[in-house]
Amino acid sequence: MAKEGGEMAAKDYQDPPPVRLFDADELTKWSFYRAIIAEFIATLLFLYITIATVIGHNSQTDPAKKGDPCGGVGLLGIAWVFGGMIFVLVYCTAGISGGHLNPAVTFGLFLARKVSLLRAVMYMVAQCLGAICGCGLVKAFQKSYYERYGGGANELAPGYSKGTGLAAEIIGTFVLVYTVFSATDPKRSARDSHVPVLAPLPIGFAVFMVVLATIPITGTGINPARSFGAAVIYNKQKAWDDHWLFWVGPFIGAAIAALYHQYILRASAVKALASFRSNA
Repeated sequence: MAKEGGEMAAKDYQDPPPVRLFDADELTKWSFYRAIIAEFIATLLFLYITIATVIGHNSQTDPAKKGDPCGGVGLLGIAWVFGGMIFVLVYCTAGISGGHLNPAVTFGLFLARKVSLLRAVMYMVAQCLGAICGCGLVKAFQKSYYERYGGGANELAPGYSKGTGLAAEIIGTFVLVYTVFSATDPKRSARDSHVPVLAPLPIGFAVFMVVLATIPITGTGINPARSFGAAVIYNKQKAWDDHWLFWVGPFIGAAIAALYHQYILRASAVKALASFRSNA
């Protein structure tokens, strides 16, 4: 009985082994390419729906068109669309690619040795290409509105310093990536088997809350692919002026979240496992 209890305790703390930094075997597996395709399509859909929503809202509230200032979906509606799409797309792709849809999320998981360098790079490329194509579709279908209302490109809002914008992106991405780590934590899954099914829900809510907090400051980046795709298709100087914020901020936020979760919050689990092995 004691042995059985010890085995259960060890299982509760068991993490998957760290992946190899470079795994050439992945190149021979269809699952690898399937995951890359899934990341591309999911990011394309995410950008198409969210940017189309932003453009539509701006069109409906434009005073020059005698729009209703209180019309459109509003800030709350935009936040729901961003969070809701993340929930739906992570749910759909989690079993195929892990449902990253964001280079910052991929970077954080890479630092935690949950994905290989090769997979991380290919995911980021697929995400950026998907974002460009998603924004391109919005422009193709709504060209006049797309140009008139800024193409959904991220820009630092007037009155805010670059430091404030950078901090908003760092903190917002930290919240998102921290939620990803917590929602997919194998230690939690060992205790409660339904957690993996529910993981997309808190991730979507994290995006919803972050959008509400940061859209007045930076238009909400927290996803370098989203910012890059919109900037490439809109391609006006203002979209590129502070574009570095939307790469540096999310990558810093993701790195802090990975270090915090893996080496501070999970330190107790690592110690418990070490203690069990030493006493076995």
